[in-house]
Amino acid sequence: MISSASNGGTQVAMSTFARTAFGHASYASFRPTYSPSLFRTILAYHNERGGHGTALDMGCGHGIMARELAPHFDTVHAIDPAAGMVEQARTLLNSILNIHVRQAGSEDLSFLPDDSVDLVVAGQAAHWFDFGRAWPELARVVRSGGSLAFAGYKDHVLVGHPEASEAFRAFSYGEGEVAPGIEGMGRFWEFPGRGILRDSYAAIQPPASEWEGVRRLAWDPDAGAAAAAGVEGVPQEVLWQRHAMTLGQLEGYVRTYSAYSNWREAHPQRRRRAEGGEGDVVDAMFDAVVDAVPAWRVRGEAWRDVEVDAVWGSVILLARRR
Repeated sequence: MISSASNGGTQVAMSTFARTAFGHASYASFRPTYSPSLFRTILAYHNERGGHGTALDMGCGHGIMARELAPHFDTVHAIDPAAGMVEQARTLLNSILNIHVRQAGSEDLSFLPDDSVDLVVAGQAAHWFDFGRAWPELARVVRSGGSLAFAGYKDHVLVGHPEASEAFRAFSYGEGEVAPGIEGMGRFWEFPGRGILRDSYAAIQPPASEWEGVRRLAWDPDAGAAAAAGVEGVPQEVLWQRHAMTLGQLEGYVRTYSAYSNWREAHPQRRRRAEGGEGDVVDAMFDAVVDAVPAWRVRGEAWRDVEVDAVWGSVILLARRR
């Protein structure tokens, strides 16, 4: 279980996504969707005991998990503590009648009766929960035999391009100057949350007095090996975050990082080239990424159209309510 000392980190992280200045619409546009294999894994585990009924999506963001679960449940509650995320979810999910969106956090589920939830999920959010408060609430609302599924994804690599993958890592986690006059994003990640995610949710331990059947399905690709040799043979249940996309789409995704949002606040003078500035940390990052692959470099300004195979490390934490 995460100690109460993690509470401060939780509050810092949530404040980033809750800020009015955070690009909630960009987050919805550029964050990768989840592959069907993720939902097959979650539903197969849940259906071992049967029953659909009510699902709860905590930290719903713009509603990816809620939308995919809606056909399988009578009711889906989608909650997020950030008003901007709730607005995006309501806009994108308003045509799905059995999804109910509200602003709320995992630590206060008072809007739900006891023993009313059959499945609780969190996509790319559980590493920010204050579990000292969330576990008692989950024990109260999830019925006996109900299920829990927390899914998260972390640093990506580009299959077949280890040098480009290393450039992403260097700019994402570098502390100090990573390009002339440009600081890396390393010190701008929120902790402990980022560390918990990168450690495949090892710190998130469902209390044994209330939860059983715990499974942790994790895959952590070595940036060099996975990028160079590919991912053939990796089980689909852990390879649920893989996408064919353009470098331009990947650039949009990187700009949804909370660390990037914090970096921009710390370096307001470094404006994006697209805004008429001399370039920010992401502009410099993609200079390095493109320079790492000669075939991309010769594309000039058309580098954003280059198609790549991106794959993320992942984790699914599953548990069943006693």
